[in-house]
Amino acid sequence: MTQPAQIAEAAPGAVQPPSRRDRLRAATIEEIIQTARQLLVNDGPEAVSLRAIAREMGMTAPGLYRYFGSYEELHRHLCAGIFTELGADIHRAIEAAEPPDRQAGDLPEKLTVKMVAACREFRRWALNHKEEFGLVFGVPLPGLNDGRYDIADECALAFAGTFFTLFLELWHKVPFPVPADEEIDPGLRDQLSRYRDALGSSLPLGAMLTFLRCWTVLYGAVAMEVFGHMSFALDDPAPMFELTLGDLATLIGLRYPLAG
Repeated sequence: MTQPAQIAEAAPGAVQPPSRRDRLRAATIEEIIQTARQLLVNDGPEAVSLRAIAREMGMTAPGLYRYFGSYEELHRHLCAGIFTELGADIHRAIEAAEPPDRQAGDLPEKLTVKMVAACREFRRWALNHKEEFGLVFGVPLPGLNDGRYDIADECALAFAGTFFTLFLELWHKVPFPVPADEEIDPGLRDQLSRYRDALGSSLPLGAMLTFLRCWTVLYGAVAMEVFGHMSFALDDPAPMFELTLGDLATLIGLRYPLAG
């Protein structure tokens, strides 16, 4: 008698589980990436080399080429993993954000709480992972915008989508005023149009401008703190960051701190 498992195995289009060899290869690839990340955290970006990774893993440097075609390919996978982790952490923070009971039914308050949670999580992660932040946000990634679209680009776009999705929710549920097209500098207007087209969005150019302004405010505040550029004046920039959250809220028609 034919068993159900045999029928499933023979069914057209049935997904076959990965072989033991595939599982071992995937585990080795993940170990290589995590070893590279550990070297980055412990010793800085200059310490991340194929030779150093191979030494830590008890392999030969040429042996790594069975898993990555070049150091740059490994570097792109490392960046991809960092973007994915950060995006997931921010998404969880957004999902867990709840307004105080007294404002539970207030939609602007709900969206404000989500915005604050996302921004705070970005700052928290960055301060706890300074080396990783420096790798993906400190300087432009090698190969960025060179016409290819690889795993690092895909994961960076997914990370950006975490914030953009929240921005879209706010725009559609609680619209806020943005500059009209004719109020935007023509040179900037053309660039915003190209950026909007690249995202496949139909938002007004003024909304795209506001989204980018929000990102530059958030990134600027966090990067200055991560790289120690606030230490000349502040021992604890956290209260300053709370003011930054108020600036961001104003840009998108919200109010922070919350009333009451």
